[in-house]
Amino acid sequence: MTDITSSTLPSRDSTLSRKFYIAAWRWHFYAGLYVAPFLIMLAVTGLMMVWSSALLGRDGEKIHAVTPGAQAVDISRQAEAAAAAVPGGTVVQYIAPRTADGSALFRVNLGDQSTMVAVDPYTGTALGDWTRRDALYDLANVIHGTLLLGDTGDRLIEIAAGFAVVLIVTGLFLWWPRDGKGPGSVLLPQFSARGRQLWKSLHMSIGFWCSAILLVFLLSGLSWAGIWGDRFTQAWSTFPATKWDNVPLSDKTHGEHMNHDGMKEVAWTLEQTKMPVSGSKAGFDGIAEGQPVNLDTVVALARSIGFDGRFQLAFPGGADGVWTLSRDTMSNDSDDPLSDRTVHVDQYTGKLLADVGFADYGLAGKAMAVGIAFHEGDMGVWNLVLNTVFCLSIIFMSVSGFVMWWKRRPSGAARLVAPALPEKLGLWKGGAIVMIAVALLFPLSGAVLLVVLAVDMLLVRHIKPLKRVLS
Repeated sequence: MTDITSSTLPSRDSTLSRKFYIAAWRWHFYAGLYVAPFLIMLAVTGLMMVWSSALLGRDGEKIHAVTPGAQAVDISRQAEAAAAAVPGGTVVQYIAPRTADGSALFRVNLGDQSTMVAVDPYTGTALGDWTRRDALYDLANVIHGTLLLGDTGDRLIEIAAGFAVVLIVTGLFLWWPRDGKGPGSVLLPQFSARGRQLWKSLHMSIGFWCSAILLVFLLSGLSWAGIWGDRFTQAWSTFPATKWDNVPLSDKTHGEHMNHDGMKEVAWTLEQTKMPVSGSKAGFDGIAEGQPVNLDTVVALARSIGFDGRFQLAFPGGADGVWTLSRDTMSNDSDDPLSDRTVHVDQYTGKLLADVGFADYGLAGKAMAVGIAFHEGDMGVWNLVLNTVFCLSIIFMSVSGFVMWWKRRPSGAARLVAPALPEKLGLWKGGAIVMIAVALLFPLSGAVLLVVLAVDMLLVRHIKPLKRVLS
């Protein structure tokens, strides 16, 4: 909600240019009314997630540190300790320690309940357990993606993200130096200003520096959304399972099999790819013939083919399920998205059925692998610091927009005091292109935007009570 007063309008611009300027300001104002609360929510929950992950670990793996020993005990023995911590439970996942002093994690299912158990890899002793996906990180993640409203919340956030693109474009248009002023007048805040002018200067300068990062966050976040992500972007960016060597496929996708309770646990480009199944002669060399195919040999295979440090191993789910080895940055397995990798192993033969790494992704898949890692602050300390500063800046931008509006509105005014819709505006080609682009690129947001514009142009302009309240 940028505050632009008449004194900031370019004095030598034509009347038509001034009308376009005010029109952009009006769109920016109304987009901000809807978007600002969502941006605050996203920034606050984002901060909760990045710091919870940094301090505790996404899966709680940093809670229990261990004293490194000379040699780790067998993984199967560690799994037995984890199973004993949840009587009657079944071990379904192993997460290898990231560092020598880290604990191994096991997911144990008992009915509909999933429990994470930390085990000392050197002694095989269970160190503690907790309900899976029931921590602060997970609550923030669900709010961040759905507002605790399921698909309805997902759609509302998707609309807000599309409107935020309009906010960026109109904000940059309003920010552009005019009246003979150079970039220096807006690139840095004018700290000599006072009151509303100082708020405006801070809003404009910080908004400019945040705009490119915000666009990256919006696009990477939208790619997980239900409409733009699942049906518009991933539809043509899914990794083709046909690249695997005549491997029999399940009727379930990676997303259906590996994502749970709204949590994304599989690489973006693989979400809609069919899972391979065990029980055929397909595949290529994995576990040596004659060796048993079990937890110990699968982990040994993982190490032999390059899974160092932290990685995750999902156990076969059913008679035709596969062992799935995975390492991806978005799950905090590493800080290098280029090392992302997913491998499926036949549970009967030990053969490798599929091996997909970053290099195998399409252009959109690679962009998302890097974009999501950056979005989550997973790429190192610099990323954590940058995302923290960015989230705080977004909160400031949203709050400062409200402060500027509050300072500008007449005392006791029972209306929004929005920029008036210019009369006889005509066609602003640049603005029309932005609106059409948003409608085409972000169908859900575009449809709502077109409705809002139609109401603004056809109803608000001609119905005096509406015009009075909304202007």
